[in-house]
Amino acid sequence: MENAIMVAGALVGAGLCFGLAAMGAAIGDGLVTGRFIEGLARQPEAGGVLFTRTLISVGLIEALCIIGVVFGIIMLYANPLIK
Repeated sequence: MENAIMVAGALVGAGLCFGLAAMGAAIGDGLVTGRFIEGLARQPEAGGVLFTRTLISVGLIEALCIIGVVFGIIMLYANPLIK
């Protein structure tokens, strides 16, 4: 019985980790891209600098999403409490 509760907790925790990581990355990417379009509309001559900074920001946001997915996978497959 205890093992079933641990497995269910790990599954729920991993599902939340996957979902929140994906949702956070989607919101972050949308905000960064929206600000890029806004900045490009206001100052078109700064497009190169804005584009470079946008790509760096989106890359960092996606890296955080991948870290969240790795934590979820660790909860599923490398959990020392599940025998």
